[in-house]
Order: sequence, then C-alpha cells, then structure tokens
Amino acid sequence: MPHFFFLNRRQFRTTATILCIVIGSTFLQIMTTEAAAYVHPNTIGRPGVPWGPDEYKLWRDTREKSRCYITGVAPRIQAVGEMKSKESDEALFEVIQYGTLPSPGDDSDFPLYAIRTKMWKDDLPSVLITGGVHGYETSGVEGALLFVYGGKAEYYSKYFNIVVAPCVSPWGYERIQRWTSKGTDPNRSFNPDGEIVEGRSFNPEPVTGESAALIKFLREDMQHVKEWTCHLDLHETTDTDETEFRPAKAARDGLVDQGKGEIPDGFYLVQDETSPEPDWFKAMIESVRKVTHIAPADADGNIIGEKVSQDGVITIPCNRILGLCAGVTNARYRTTTEVYPDSPNATPEQCNLAQVACIEGSLNYIMASRV
Repeated sequence: MPHFFFLNRRQFRTTATILCIVIGSTFLQIMTTEAAAYVHPNTIGRPGVPWGPDEYKLWRDTREKSRCYITGVAPRIQAVGEMKSKESDEALFEVIQYGTLPSPGDDSDFPLYAIRTKMWKDDLPSVLITGGVHGYETSGVEGALLFVYGGKAEYYSKYFNIVVAPCVSPWGYERIQRWTSKGTDPNRSFNPDGEIVEGRSFNPEPVTGESAALIKFLREDMQHVKEWTCHLDLHETTDTDETEFRPAKAARDGLVDQGKGEIPDGFYLVQDETSPEPDWFKAMIESVRKVTHIAPADADGNIIGEKVSQDGVITIPCNRILGLCAGVTNARYRTTTEVYPDSPNATPEQCNLAQVACIEGSLNYIMASRV
C-alpha cells in the first residue's frame, strides 16, 4: 500500500506555490501557479443584492488553486486498476471514467472516475461509496481511497458488489471549496429526474455538472443494478462552514448573514427520516468510536440545529427531496457521514480512518443481517 503525504488545509491558504507529493507512488511533482489574491466572499457584491455574472466571476477568479487533482488524485484512482488479488493474482477492480468536467479556466479538464469491483455478481448486494462531493472535505476523498488501498475493499468484495467514486467535485477539491466553479452547492443538486424542488435550500439548480455526471453513470453504466443495498456519502463539517461558506451563501443570495453557528466536535451521521434503520446507525457509530470521538449533542439536544435521534445521529427530511447525494439511489441503507477535521482532539489520519471504520461498521451489519 502506498504511503501518502498531505498538507493540512490550513497550510494551503496563503501560498501561490503548490507542492504535490506522493511518497511510495510513481510521481513527485512541484508546480507553481499565479492566482489572484484571495477575497472573502462576504465582501463581494453589494449587501442585500444577489450576485450577478461579475460577482460570480470575481468569486471564481479569487479561489486559490491549492492542490492538484490531475497529479494528486487521478493517478491514485487509475492505479487501482492494477491491483491484483493475493489469492488468484487476478485484477480486483476496474476503473471507469464516467465523465469529464470542463475547466472554467486554462487548466486541463477534469476526468471523473469510479472504481468498480471486477468480479460483479448479480446475487450479491450492491454498495455505492461517494467522496469529495464537497471538494474541500478532504477525508471524504482520502477515506474512500484508503478503503480501497488498505485492503478493506478487497475483503468486502467477496460479499458485496462495490462502486467507489472517490472525488466527485475535483474543482472544489483543488481550491478547497464547497461550491462548484459556478458558485453552486453540488450536494443540493442531486435530483435524479432533474426537477427543481420549490423551497429547497441553497441553490435552485436541479443538477450541476458534477451531479449530472454521477447520475448519468448510475443510470447508464450501472443500469443493471436494479436495487442498491447501501450508499455511504463521505463528508466533513469544518470551521470554514461557518467562517466562509455560510457567509458566502448569504452574500451570494443577497441575504442577511445570520451569524456563526456551532460546529460539532466529533463524528456524526445524517439519517434520512424515510429510512430510519436505527440498529444500522448504531453499528456504524460504535465502529467509528474505536477510531475517534463521537460528536455530542448541544444544550438543546441538537447537532447543527437538527434533533439527535440517537447518539451521534441526526435526522433530516428525505435526502432525495433535498437534492442530496445520499438520495441518488434507492438504497435501503443510506447516510451522509460527517467528521470534524479541525478538532483539537483528532488528527487528519483519524478522520480518514473514521470514514473507513464507518464503512466497515455498515457492511458488517448488513452481512450479519443477511445471515
């Protein structure tokens, strides 16, 4: 298994020189780029007036490119296709390019990849794991890749058909941004039929380039899967959710900033109220607890303003109606993970391991339930 070195998100902000290093893999690249000075989104435009084309362009042009998807992530995904079984020396996975995301600037377009177990069997339950829907949530990307490179995916491939899309939003990954290059939240745009749902939060777009590509892949390349058993969408809750992205949304939409909210310290899960599965959620939380701490409820019994249904779990309305990635399939077992990478009580490595532990807890529970 290759060993990877990554800079902390806080080390990316103030430099225009990008260092992309992979130790134990096939490349070592140092590159520089000149980016416009960072401008906080809440200073863009006029208060109370939604952004127009000029404001969106200023926002996009001042999002610093801080790491590289083409050299830092894509080669690791492609290399998965060369992994062989220890038992039979046969290929374990195939890598599928399911789309291309155009670059808004002079950079190369982004190839979008999914990893699929090679020996697909129709009688096995099918599992989808997505990471990097919000590109800045690093452990979603790294946790998905660690699940594959750490040998866990090989073990579980005996019992499940597995698809992993490690980095759904590469532009956001490179610039450590929640939004797409068009200033929209991809995780409010997974409407499988492309309809606009009145009253949906954040943005009115039915789809983004990122969500449309994944939906097309699931509908066309994976159309033989009539029923998904499980979908785990790997996310983070960060300090920048409150210091940058919430104020950015208010400025973009011409709204009044409601003030900083409380960031939960620890791991938690988001439960779709239409698919409660309390024992499954408990199994995941207990698995993660072995790796890192679970986020406690606040004084009102909430986490991020939502009621806690059980330790480390909050319940929200139907994922599909909200346009969340976790609602893109018909899976009985579906959730969004959340880990806090800025916690003084957890390291980036623990955050990555927590994502993997959650996947393990999920699949172990499903395996035991099928016996």
